[in-house]
Amino acid sequence: MDKRISARVEKAIAEKVFPGCVIGVIHGGVREVQAFGSFTYESDSPSVSENIIYDVASITKSIPTASLALMLIAEGKLSLGDEVRKYISELQNHYEATIEDLLRYRVHGVQLSKLHYKTFEEIRTHALEQGFDGPPSEAVYTNLPAFILGLVLERVGNASLAALSNAYFFKPLGMSNTTFFPSPSDCAPTEIDDRGVVQGLPHDESAYVFAKAGHAVGHAGLFSTVPDILRFLEALLAGKYSHVVEGAEKGLGWQLNDTNFMGQHAGPKTFGKTGFTGTSVLCDIPRATALVILSNRTYPKRPPNGDAINVFRRDIADILFS
Repeated sequence: MDKRISARVEKAIAEKVFPGCVIGVIHGGVREVQAFGSFTYESDSPSVSENIIYDVASITKSIPTASLALMLIAEGKLSLGDEVRKYISELQNHYEATIEDLLRYRVHGVQLSKLHYKTFEEIRTHALEQGFDGPPSEAVYTNLPAFILGLVLERVGNASLAALSNAYFFKPLGMSNTTFFPSPSDCAPTEIDDRGVVQGLPHDESAYVFAKAGHAVGHAGLFSTVPDILRFLEALLAGKYSHVVEGAEKGLGWQLNDTNFMGQHAGPKTFGKTGFTGTSVLCDIPRATALVILSNRTYPKRPPNGDAINVFRRDIADILFS
């Protein structure tokens, strides 16, 4: 791996951007993975290995949620123009919002993290009873659209989100360490808060409630490793899931050409996703390049903003694309 990447990671660890991370790169057909640092900042903390499992947080929205939606659209089981209420009849205040509105985050509503004190049934019922705040409008990034999309996928696919993810992606690609329900001992801890040490359960407050009850949701809660996510991105680069690529390059359920974390050399078709815990993926088909960064930058306490992790993400992307 490029020595500039290693040097930049060591600088980030010294600055306590995160205690450790794993970086994976595919460039020109060459696949590289390297682990850095430790699980935590404690002196006796184990060193990070290539196969450490991280909470990927909002990457869940793209892998697998949006990617599943794009596959079901390709199969004719779902359409961008379908109204959400076609699949979720109990959704109130639906404002005739469509599947495309969900994928583009053009509908807004309750902040799910504020419902963490409720049971998973109560969160789901509350979200559906409240519905959206108004008609589809300018895109605003929130958890609600991906949460609702996850419910749609379960009804269309007649299976749980976890089962659909396994059937379409994780099992066929050999992503054996990717799951919504990992063994905590295999995972890096994400934060110490009122819940205690959050490890092996989603850092996201609402996804945490669902996972404790054995349910996966569309907006957060997936756990994975860098080698596993590289398998997914490698498949995209190889043209295995062309419908996912076509949708991602239009910004359907993925971030597109976002220089905030993709750096100054991102192209018009560079797509990817970030996760609050300190994770990110990006993929550029024309340049046959992909990047995965997994870390637990929220440990032991989440920083006041995302400035440090985004500068790091940009710097790594700039090195890769330069």
